[in-house]
Amino acid sequence: MSGEFDPNVYIKTVTIVGVGGTGAQVARIVGRIAYDMQRSRRHAPQIVLIDPDAIEEKNVGRQLFSPSVLGMNKAECVGRMLNLALGLEARWIPDCVDPVRHFDRYGGNLVVSCVDNHEARQAIHQVNGVGVFGGNDVKTAQVCIGNADDPDLVRRFLDGREGKYPYLPEEGLLFPELLQPEHEPARPTPEPGVSCADLLVEGSQHLLVNDMVASIMGQYIYNLLHQLPIRSFLTYISMGDFPTIRSLPVCREELEIRLGEA
Repeated sequence: MSGEFDPNVYIKTVTIVGVGGTGAQVARIVGRIAYDMQRSRRHAPQIVLIDPDAIEEKNVGRQLFSPSVLGMNKAECVGRMLNLALGLEARWIPDCVDPVRHFDRYGGNLVVSCVDNHEARQAIHQVNGVGVFGGNDVKTAQVCIGNADDPDLVRRFLDGREGKYPYLPEEGLLFPELLQPEHEPARPTPEPGVSCADLLVEGSQHLLVNDMVASIMGQYIYNLLHQLPIRSFLTYISMGDFPTIRSLPVCREELEIRLGEA
């Protein structure tokens, strides 16, 4: 029997790490959510964007950028667009993510991981809060939500008291290879060091996979901010002739399988 994720946390800040192909689209969605919450007189979270990279020509059209912003920092560019279009007060940090300097140590953090390297993932997994994690390769992707990097903590609450699950595994427990510099994952991946933008340029990555990932991440974020039921913890996406999406329910059986030997 499936249950609901109930982290019992008040989200003060949504921090999007990585503002490229997926992250820029997620930022657009989060900006719309924040604007709608403000208009409905609900408390909207602070939006923070983190990315050290500058916009390159290969990003234009494939990411949320135009030729006029070439050379500008990605986080600053997207933050300024959100503030100008929606009257928000998004902040940006044009630097590599730091789990100590960039987050509230006492919680209230919703960190949205849209990165493509193990160093950034390792830093994100040190953040105290709830995480929504997205990752993709050429034609497949996954999105998960979690708040625990300790498998024993998750296992202690696998029975789901009154159908509520206070802890779900973070990305590093579900896909530990993503935190390692070199790995041999079960699914095919591009050559190490090749970015999503490079893959799009050469035509080997599906043009819309980032958009699909962003939409699923946006749904998890929307439900969390509006305190709506979150009944799945992991969503798989496959981009074939037509995309397929499969979400795993929050329940003891699925969690035990995914935790495995962690």
